[in-house]
Amino acid sequence: MQSNKETSMLLKDKVAVVTGGAGLNGLGFATARMMAAQGAKVVILDLEVANPQAAAAQLGAEHLGLVANVTDKASCEAAVAQIKAKYGRIDILVNNAGITQPVKFLDITGADYDRILDVSLRGTLYASQAVLPLMIAQNSGSIVCISSVSAQRGGGILGGPHYSAAKAGVLGLARAMAREYGGNNIRVNCVTPGLIATDINKGKIPEDKRQSILDGIPLGHIGEPNDVAGCVVFLASDLSKYCTGVTLDVNGGMLIH
Repeated sequence: MQSNKETSMLLKDKVAVVTGGAGLNGLGFATARMMAAQGAKVVILDLEVANPQAAAAQLGAEHLGLVANVTDKASCEAAVAQIKAKYGRIDILVNNAGITQPVKFLDITGADYDRILDVSLRGTLYASQAVLPLMIAQNSGSIVCISSVSAQRGGGILGGPHYSAAKAGVLGLARAMAREYGGNNIRVNCVTPGLIATDINKGKIPEDKRQSILDGIPLGHIGEPNDVAGCVVFLASDLSKYCTGVTLDVNGGMLIH
């Protein structure tokens, strides 16, 4: 007989894929860990150098880590084929993979632009394209895309303007997906984190700017990865089953609009 705890798990028996999820202090791994705690079987996709197998092993034996590059469509499709072979389905995709670069507008090179947009925006496209046929066949699915408050307020914290552009592109892409696949019972939503303490920004906030940043956050402190993970779990679960095309702000009030 199932215990009450098991039956009350939000993601019991769901299969969840998290891109860029191997960094142990990042949003992706925090989300993977919380999803696993809520009963999901989690697949972490990341580059070989990030060692997704080791990250998945930290979650437990029933979880999977696969090497995949979200900027390479064939790599995404190969990963999905492996996931389908092992689990038979994919219920949740978290498009978390992204990179940033602090640079001024006039200093953005073509190579910089390509690199930043490739991971956040093209990566969201390719990972979603790889997963969608399976979700369409199941007639169910939830895709959660990680954007940024930077997309909404025009940068101004850590990432350059091309990072803002990439993350704003994610919002548009996700809304278009939500509109196109609602009839397939597939929901697509975005989370826009504010300033969260992760490796991507560790040591990057100058002490002289730190207080003025905190002064602009009504809750008065920088967020932690679990703050974002909880909102992703909500959007992935049936608690939000009538939400699609939504942008959920997780910024402590830094941007109220």
